Amino acid sequence: MQSPTDAMKPNAAQIRADWAARGYSCEYWIDPPDQTWPDFVHDADELVVLLEGEIELSFDGRTVRPAIGEEVLVPAHSRHTVRNPGAASNRWCFGYKVRA
Repeated sequence: MQSPTDAMKPNAAQIRADWAARGYSCEYWIDPPDQTWPDFVHDADELVVLLEGEIELSFDGRTVRPAIGEEVLVPAHSRHTVRNPGAASNRWCFGYKVRA
């Protein structure tokens, strides 16, 4: 049986369906502690949502550490870095705006 907290946690299937309806792709990712993905730039808007653990995103002169389930939009052409600052692996989804 799921606890109320578990029922409120986002899952990749729900995110994939929501993002597809909004015109975004969706990939599921797991990073070990201290994993850093530096200096990425994409031609499309990118959505990121944390499912478990911790994540840090730096772009447009700011750094954010979203809570589990909090969606972050990284605008197209923004140089950005994604990092797992936590002591455990994290799980997260990212997706790009699909061009019609």
